[in-house]
Amino acid sequence: MPVTDRQVERWLREDLGHHDVTNDVPGETTGRLVAKEAGVAAGVEAAAATFDYLGVDAEPRVDAGDRVDAGDVVLTAAGEARAVLRAERVAVNLAGHASGVATRTREAVDAAREAADDVAVAGTRKTTPGLRGVEKRAVAAGGGDTHRLDLSHMVMVKENHVAELGLEAAVERFRERASFATKVEAEVEDPADAPRAAAAGADVVLLDNMSPSVTAEAVDLLRDAEADALAEASGGITVDDVPAYARTGVDVISMGALTHSAPSLDYSFRTG
Repeated sequence: MPVTDRQVERWLREDLGHHDVTNDVPGETTGRLVAKEAGVAAGVEAAAATFDYLGVDAEPRVDAGDRVDAGDVVLTAAGEARAVLRAERVAVNLAGHASGVATRTREAVDAAREAADDVAVAGTRKTTPGLRGVEKRAVAAGGGDTHRLDLSHMVMVKENHVAELGLEAAVERFRERASFATKVEAEVEDPADAPRAAAAGADVVLLDNMSPSVTAEAVDLLRDAEADALAEASGGITVDDVPAYARTGVDVISMGALTHSAPSLDYSFRTG
């Protein structure tokens, strides 16, 4: 889903406040968003939308997912100086944060490919409120899978549901209430519960907070049971951990760190 005017207005309102004297500059100007370090570009369309909202002509110079080097221009802008300067910081923050997510995701995908050709690296719902769309698009730009975008995209049976209802009863309850088009994922913390979850009807079994060796044990149990469910590893996984998890045979490695811990890529905006 594209960035909306409502989102841009909220971002700008937060930054501009009630009496912006700082950017009361007359005339017209041009500007360029420049990468100060190498990485993977993302969020440039959100940055352009911020300039566009204030009547500034903005043109992305790279596509989401492109690799950039220090000194590369990723966006140019031209218009009223006051408007260009007002949009500058929001645009830089958006592009920097999104590009950091894309860069971290690309690092994780490359690490996974060292060990397996077909394992997916996915984000999670551990996103910044108000920025999920930007962050999920950044994950995709980095070569990752977005996972579910919101609660309506997939039913997830978590430990609290199991504590209240029991594993099989929880899967059955949500399976009955979900659309035929909606997948059901069940989270387990013990390898022995993986085939139980699959037998109960889970389409995906999330192997939560297991070490690589224990994850491999759970995958073997699923395969021995001839379960059709996908196996997903998740829980505190870092880029350094990815190759070990990729070698376990899981189908998906999901990582909250792609969005909640990625450092921003360093950009600067220069006028004139």
